[in-house]
Amino acid sequence: MNTGLVTASYIAASALFILALGGLSHQESARRGNFYGMLGMGLALLVTIIGVVTDNQLFLIGGMLVGGAIGWVLAKRVEMTQMPELVAILHSLVGLAAVFVGYANVLEHDSSITGVEQTIHSVETYVGILIGALTFSGSVAAYLKLSAKISGKPLHLPGRHFLNLGLLILAIWFGVLFVDAAASGGGLGWLLLMTLLALAFGVHMVVAIGGADMPVVVSMLNSYSGWAAAAMGFMLGNDLLIVVGALVGSSGAILSYIMCKAMNRKFVNVILGGFGSKSAAGDSAGPAGDAGDIKPIEAEEAAHLLAGAKEVMILPGYGMAVAQAQHTVFEISKKLRDQGVNVRFGIHPVAGRMPGHMNVLLAEAKVPYDIVFEMDEINEDFPNVDVSIVIGANDIVNPAAQEVPDSPIAGMPVLEPWHGKTTIVLKRGMSTGYAGVDNPLFYKENTRMLFGDAKDSVDALLKHLNE
Repeated sequence: MNTGLVTASYIAASALFILALGGLSHQESARRGNFYGMLGMGLALLVTIIGVVTDNQLFLIGGMLVGGAIGWVLAKRVEMTQMPELVAILHSLVGLAAVFVGYANVLEHDSSITGVEQTIHSVETYVGILIGALTFSGSVAAYLKLSAKISGKPLHLPGRHFLNLGLLILAIWFGVLFVDAAASGGGLGWLLLMTLLALAFGVHMVVAIGGADMPVVVSMLNSYSGWAAAAMGFMLGNDLLIVVGALVGSSGAILSYIMCKAMNRKFVNVILGGFGSKSAAGDSAGPAGDAGDIKPIEAEEAAHLLAGAKEVMILPGYGMAVAQAQHTVFEISKKLRDQGVNVRFGIHPVAGRMPGHMNVLLAEAKVPYDIVFEMDEINEDFPNVDVSIVIGANDIVNPAAQEVPDSPIAGMPVLEPWHGKTTIVLKRGMSTGYAGVDNPLFYKENTRMLFGDAKDSVDALLKHLNE
C-alpha cells in the first residue's frame, strides 16, 4: 500500500478517536462516541495489516481471531457489576504488551543505530518497559481488589514512602547503566532488574490505596496504559500508536484529576497511597450510632411515602448494580412520574467501582438523561426533597465525610440526603461500605432502613405502588 495512503488513513483514524473521546463526554452522544472509536480502530488495524506489516500476516491474523473471540465471549458473559475489574485486567494486557515489545526491541539489537540515536532509542525502550511493567502489576492488583479477591483496605507497610523513593532511585540508576550497556548490545540484566522493581512498585502502589479511592485508581491505570501504548509507538516508530496512546494517557490523567477534585483528594496523595494524609483511624472505629436509633420500615409503608411525595430523589450505588435492580428502579420512577411526582436521580462522581458506572447502568435501563443529575447539580435541592431513596449506596451518602475529621473519607464531597424530609435506605444490613467506614446516616432521626436484597426490596416497592 502507498505510504501516503497509510499516513492519510492513520490521520483519519486519529480523527475518529478524537471524535470518540468527544462523544464519550456526554451521555446523549456516548453511543455515537463508541461507534467512532470502533470505526477508528477497525480502520487502523486494516491499514496496518495491509499496508505496514510485510511478513507473518497469518500469525497476526490468527492472533487477532483468538483475541477477538476471547473479547466477544467476555463481552457476552461479564455482568455490568464486573466491568470495573474487567477494565482493570484489560489495562494490564496493554502494559504487558509494552513489556514484550520493549524486550523484543532489545533482543533484536540494530548495530546500525549509533550515537545519540542509539541513546534515545534505549531511553524509549527503558521507559516503555518501566511504564508497561508498572501498569501490568498495578492493574492486576486493582483487579484483585475490585473483585474482592484481596481486601479493599489499604496496606500500609512501615516506611512505605521511603520504599517507593528507594525503588524510584534504583530504577533511574538501572536506567543509566542500561543505556550505557545498550550501546554495545548489552544491558539485558539491568533491564530485568528494573522490570522486577517496576512490578513490585505497581503492586505496592495499588495495595496502599484504600477502597474509597479505587475509582481514581482505575482511571489512573487507564492513563498509564495510554502512556505505555505511546511508548510502544516510539519503540516501533508507529505514529498512530503514539497519537492514540497520548490521547488515552492525557484523557485518563485529566479524568483522574477531575475525580480527585470531586472527592477532595490530592492526586499525588492518592497515587502514593495517601502520602501526607491523615491516618485511617476511622477504619477501626465503632458504630456511628446507637442500635436503638435505627428505624426499620416495610416496603408497603415506604411505597406510601413515595406515592405521597411531590419531590423524590433516587440515589443509586454499587448495591443496585450487584442486585441488577436498575430496570425495576426505572419502572418505579416511571410509575411515580405518571402520578405527577417529580423524580430525579442523583449520581456521585465515584458511585460504583469506576467513573460513569451508575450512568451506564441507568442508560441500560433506559432512564431518561434529563432526570439524571450529578452531585453538584442537586445537593442544594435536598432540603426541598420529600423522600430520598438510597439504593445500595454507602460511602457516597456518608455524613462522616463532613462530621468526622479523622475519617478515611473526611473532606470527600458526598450526596446529602439527610437534609431532606425523609431518607429511605435499601440495604441488606448494617455493614460498612467499600471504604470500611460506618455510616451515621443510618441512625439519623429522618432515616428509615428498608432491609433486604435490593432487587427484592424494589420489586416489593413497585408491587405496592401498582396496588
